[in-house]
This record gives sequence, structure tokens and C-alpha cells, in this order.
Amino acid sequence: RNECLHFGAADYAASTKARTTTMGGVNADYSVLADADEDGARTVHWGDMWHYALSRLVVAARAHGLRPVDGPFGDYSDADGLRAAAKRAAALGCEGKWAIHPSQIAIANEVFTPTDEELANAKRIMEAMAEAGREGKGAVALDGRMIDVASIKQAEVMVRKAELIAARGKA
Repeated sequence: RNECLHFGAADYAASTKARTTTMGGVNADYSVLADADEDGARTVHWGDMWHYALSRLVVAARAHGLRPVDGPFGDYSDADGLRAAAKRAAALGCEGKWAIHPSQIAIANEVFTPTDEELANAKRIMEAMAEAGREGKGAVALDGRMIDVASIKQAEVMVRKAELIAARGKA
């Protein structure tokens, strides 16, 4: 039985015949130039050539009850690049990332494990909404922002993930 759906960036690039040999990293050619400023300078804006496919993979995985996992980041000597790629994947909803070198394991675990601050905030959201419910309210302000039922769902995901990680010992 399948439990996860993985994104293989290199396989994806090959099947789409993309002009790259990177594995999950930035492609220097995937960028656009802004219009020239008053001095004639043009700023380069980098794109993420994996974003669309990874986002679709997350949606497809969730639709079929599978856990989305981001694929490898090929440059195992680039800790900052790996961290950025892992954060992108986590922000999109991935639950983990391949580690193709021992040096990548700790970074992946760090990125995919909720921080103490994130966990405390999630619990505060749940507590605030529980209080709002007792008062007959469907939404409430917390730290200057509106929270509601959707906020509870997000907070519950964070708390549950932290509980599962604590039970296993690692992300």
C-alpha cells in the first residue's frame, strides 16, 4: 500500500525535457528581468521551476490520502540551498524531504519539525477559539488578526505533527 507520493525533480525535468541538470535546486536560467530603473539597471527576479509541479503533487497526494514528500536536493554541500528548498516544500504542504547525504538529515528534520514558537502559537489559537466557542462566537481576534474555524484546523495540524514527531523522536 502506498503511503507517500514523492517528487522526483530530476525525473520531472527529464520527462518535460527541461533544459537543466540540477536536481531540486535553482536553475540560473529560470528568471526574468524587471523593467529598467532610472539608471538603466534591471533587477533579476528568480523563479522556482519546481513550484507548479510540487504544488500539484501536494494537492494530488492529499486528494488520495497520501503524504507528499519533496524529492532530493542534489548539491549536498549547499546547506543553505537545501534549507531554502525544504522550507519551500514545507510551506506548500510537504511532510518531508529526501536526504541523499547524511549532512542533509538534520536540516530536513529541523525544517519539517514545528518550532516551539509555532507550537505555542498553535495552542494559543486553539485555546482562543475554544473560549470564543464558549461565548458563542465563530471568530475572534488574536494578536491583531482574525482567527476562525480554518485557523483551528491549521493549528490542529501543527499540534498533531509535533505530537507524532515527539512520539517517534524525529521528523
